[in-house]
Amino acid sequence: MSKDFAFSIKSIRFDENYRPADATRITTNFANLARGEVREENLRNTLKMIDNRFNALANWDNPNGDRYAVELNIISAEMAVDETAEDSDLPLIEILKVDILDRENGERIEGITGNNFSSYVRDYDFSVVLKEHNEGRDSFSVPSDFGVLHGRLFKAFLNSDAYKENFNKPPVICISVSSTKTYYRTDNVHPVLGVEYRQEEDSLTDAYFNEMGMRVRYFMPPGSVAPLAFYFTGDLLSDYTSLELISTISTMDSFQKIYRPEIYNANSAAEAVYQPSLEAPDYSLTRIVYDREERSRLATEQGKFVEENFIKPYRHVLEQWSASVAL
Repeated sequence: MSKDFAFSIKSIRFDENYRPADATRITTNFANLARGEVREENLRNTLKMIDNRFNALANWDNPNGDRYAVELNIISAEMAVDETAEDSDLPLIEILKVDILDRENGERIEGITGNNFSSYVRDYDFSVVLKEHNEGRDSFSVPSDFGVLHGRLFKAFLNSDAYKENFNKPPVICISVSSTKTYYRTDNVHPVLGVEYRQEEDSLTDAYFNEMGMRVRYFMPPGSVAPLAFYFTGDLLSDYTSLELISTISTMDSFQKIYRPEIYNANSAAEAVYQPSLEAPDYSLTRIVYDREERSRLATEQGKFVEENFIKPYRHVLEQWSASVAL
């Protein structure tokens, strides 16, 4: 049986002085925001959006709407593939750690880990594996083992000493709903997460996260115009405090207004039966510059990078390890 891979964690503050490290995946959304002539203005405006959103949701004992500030740290999880070789560590996953500063009493409150999710292997799966699998086919299909390796690597990271030593709770990943699915409003309303939506069948992304051991619920928080997809491993509604949930909502709702304004900065809220669309014309742009076309192009480039530098050279090791953890 093959031994477990070793993980290490690096952290860098995401603030107006943030500059992506050389090893940072340039398809990472927050790295995209931190480039170009308006990088500092981009970052300041983004952080202000997050703080304002947090205070609007955490409005109890907060008469001036400025009690809280959100602090973000980019967490990079690196995996040692070959301990005998130099430079074999792969920056496998990047997530966001959110902390909350209570200005009234000076207390720093731990928020949720996860939020944004970025992965080299996911780029490979979606930008290389899926494309090659469907070349020449009359209809779209998914390989039977799609996402299996990535899912097992993610579970190994969550079970690693590195994760347990740095984080007290499992992650919550919060991303956009799928533009290929229809969502239906339910009667369930959570005081923080808002009104719950459901869909009739899983999206490809849902299935991918399921391989990671995460299930999904969709909620449209108060003040939002579209539901967000929340991926989690335990009980989303009881495992996290109100402030923890607000830390994720304020961060990711703000990011989605930048990334997908057609959905999350629309000028009207989602109806009871909701079909998200990136072609919707009735939306507003933020003042924050974000190059979505560049990100899509770079996802393919970095998917090919991980194929050449991780999948191909270590295929036998990865297959052996994946088979061993499946037993």
